Amino acid sequence: MRIDAYNQVRQVYQTQKAAKAKAAYQKTGSYGNADQLQISQTGKDYQIAKQAVAGASEVREDLVAQMKEKVANGSYHVDVEDFASKLLAKYNEII
Repeated sequence: MRIDAYNQVRQVYQTQKAAKAKAAYQKTGSYGNADQLQISQTGKDYQIAKQAVAGASEVREDLVAQMKEKVANGSYHVDVEDFASKLLAKYNEII
């Protein structure tokens, strides 16, 4: 077996492969097939909504200020019966 002959054949194939790649690059502007990513309109809408929610404050400062003012003035009162009925309703949902 002649190793020199194998090396010469390998060089020919590599030269041809390089020439094909160069021709493809000159023709298309890229080497071979490039991977592509396409995002659906639903995905784009989801991303926009996600960014809007992330940018929004978790606490509504205007309502918190009103409640603080009512508590400080002593004008904030809770109906005990209403609170108890809502608490029991939530408890019954859990069970």
